[in-house]
Amino acid sequence: MNDLTEGLVAAFRLVVTLDSDLIEISLRSLQVTVSAVVIAAIVGLPFGAWLAVTRFRFRRIAIAVLNAMMGLPPVVVGLIVYILLSRSGPFGVFNLLFTPTAMIIAQVVIVTPIIASLAHQGLRDLWFNYHDLLISLNTTKWQRMKALLWDGRRSLITALLTGFGRAIGEIGAIMIVGGNIDHLTRVLTTAIALEVGRGDFPLALGLGFILISLAIIINLAIHILSRTEREGRW
Repeated sequence: MNDLTEGLVAAFRLVVTLDSDLIEISLRSLQVTVSAVVIAAIVGLPFGAWLAVTRFRFRRIAIAVLNAMMGLPPVVVGLIVYILLSRSGPFGVFNLLFTPTAMIIAQVVIVTPIIASLAHQGLRDLWFNYHDLLISLNTTKWQRMKALLWDGRRSLITALLTGFGRAIGEIGAIMIVGGNIDHLTRVLTTAIALEVGRGDFPLALGLGFILISLAIIINLAIHILSRTEREGRW
């Protein structure tokens, strides 16, 4: 109980004093997470829509594999990305290992299947309702995908928020490819792990409370914007 109290006090003190390290780490956490979610959305949302409107021979297998990839072990993803980006790997020439870019790449690999699978599940029912209409209008596959993505945009927010929540709490993969380097690749999750290793549990709890607060604030902001758009249509 004392650790929780001290953690709250530590979090309050860090926020009130505008601790420079905290601001740097928090901004880097948001930078890495938001960048990864945006890239994953650009890839995952159209792919989910494409799966919803397309019929092909191994479609069920593709969907099953996509759903299975939602549970990719982060440490395995981190290890694979590490090997690919290491000096002996095929992309070692770019010197991306132990940089925020490497962390973004690892998070994109983890988050993309989540967004794509949830998008497919949400758009599949929408496609069932729109199927006859869009077919009768002689629309192309791309036009059908655009129609589903636009009309289902509010339901897709859940997919994006799920991806965001998964990414901002990630530690295994980004610890491997980022290295938790101070002033370069240290984010909130890796900072928490570091403080726990040092035995500074109040500070670790304080950073944890800040991490949770950031996730809640961003989720609330997106929901408020979504509600505003919905009310504006009326």
